[in-house]
Amino acid sequence: MKSIITLPATSAELAFDGEPSDAELEAIEREMPLIAAEVDLLDIEIALLDRPAAKLDERRIRRARHRVVAARRDLTNRTTALSGGAA
Repeated sequence: MKSIITLPATSAELAFDGEPSDAELEAIEREMPLIAAEVDLLDIEIALLDRPAAKLDERRIRRARHRVVAARRDLTNRTTALSGGAA
């Protein structure tokens, strides 16, 4: 059986090598504090799936949620400042 390959319409599509662009890498770098905070929260939530949360665990979850909210706030403020608009 022969495979049918369609060619892209523009040369820009031919140049795509599957790697993220510099702009995409910069966006990931800007969002990294939020990503890290969300991963930390997820780690805590996964650790508590099979056991009830103690007082210390509740504090850990609350602190992790606060870090996620703070990271989202900081990212939003930075994005707004970069675009020059006011929220």
